Amino acid sequence: MSAGRGRTAAAVFDALGTDYEAAFAASAAHRASLERLLGVLPPHARVLDVGSGTGRPTAQTLVDAGHEVLGVDVSPVMVDIAARQVPGAEFRCADIRTLPLEDGSFDAVCLYFALLQMSREDQGEVLRLIARVLRPGGHLAVATVPFDVEGVSGTFMGQPVEVTSFGEDAFTALVEDAGFTVLSRESTMFVPAVPAAVPEPQMFLLARRR
Repeated sequence: MSAGRGRTAAAVFDALGTDYEAAFAASAAHRASLERLLGVLPPHARVLDVGSGTGRPTAQTLVDAGHEVLGVDVSPVMVDIAARQVPGAEFRCADIRTLPLEDGSFDAVCLYFALLQMSREDQGEVLRLIARVLRPGGHLAVATVPFDVEGVSGTFMGQPVEVTSFGEDAFTALVEDAGFTVLSRESTMFVPAVPAAVPEPQMFLLARRR
C-alpha cells in the first residue's frame, strides 16, 4: 500500500461509484459464494445485504432467485445506484451499527468486504449484531481481505483509506466467537478488472448461526 490518510467509507465509495462494480463484480469467487448461500436458503428468504454497494452482484443475484433483500450501505451514491439497478430490492443509506433491526428477522445476511474500514472491536460487534438479527440456524456469507493489519493507511482505487483486518485463522475465529459455525472457507487471489485496483487475497466464509 502507498501512504495516505484514510477517509470515511462513505466518502470513499461515494467517489468510486460504478467504478467499484466494474473492478469487482465479475469475481468468480464472489459468485461462487453466492451460489453456496443460495443452496442453503429456504424459498422466498429474507436477506440482509450489509455494504450493498451498487447492488451487483449480491442483491441482484438474490432477487433473481426469488428472495427478499434489504441492502444497507453508508454511501448515498451507492444506495442511489443500487436502487436504480436492482429495483426489486429495498436499499437504505445507514450504518448497520445504528440501524434498528428486529432480532431473528432475517434468514441470511451477506457481508462482503464491508468490515475493512472498521476497528477490530467494531468488526466483532457487527458480527455479533448479525448473529442477533438472524433467525436460529440462519446463514451468514462473509468475505474479507485476510491481512493481519490494524489501522494501516493506503490507497484503494486512488482513494486514501485506512484498513484494519485479520489473518485467515483469526478472522474465522472471530466469526465463530460471534456465535457461528463455519460451514465452508474458500481463499483466492483476485485480480480486479481495472488497472486502478491491484490484485488482493480474498477469503469467503459460509457460516450458520448456532
